[in-house]
Amino acid sequence: MRTLKLLAVLLAFGFYVPFVLAADASITISSPADGAKLSRTEPTKIDYEVIPGPKGDHAHLYVDDKQEDVLHKLKGSDTLEALAPGKHDICIKIVNRSHTPIGVQQCVKVSVE
Repeated sequence: MRTLKLLAVLLAFGFYVPFVLAADASITISSPADGAKLSRTEPTKIDYEVIPGPKGDHAHLYVDDKQEDVLHKLKGSDTLEALAPGKHDICIKIVNRSHTPIGVQQCVKVSVE
């Protein structure tokens, strides 16, 4: 009976650890704001902060699911060329050293007029 309790605790801990590790990673996009209206003639400045957590190494910047840049700084800014008119998703995803996303990302929706 004691072995079953120990096994149950170990299994519960084993399933809990990945969620804790992912929770230690985070991304904040402070600019542009979600829902921002951007100019089609001006570059877009992205201000961000990344906490990669124990499974992450750096981050990638995406526009509409297309990788635009590799972000090696954990806090800073990046500039995108002027975007085409329409709605766009700007996302930052934390990746490991092999450039594989670890499942932590933040996106903002913007529209370009």
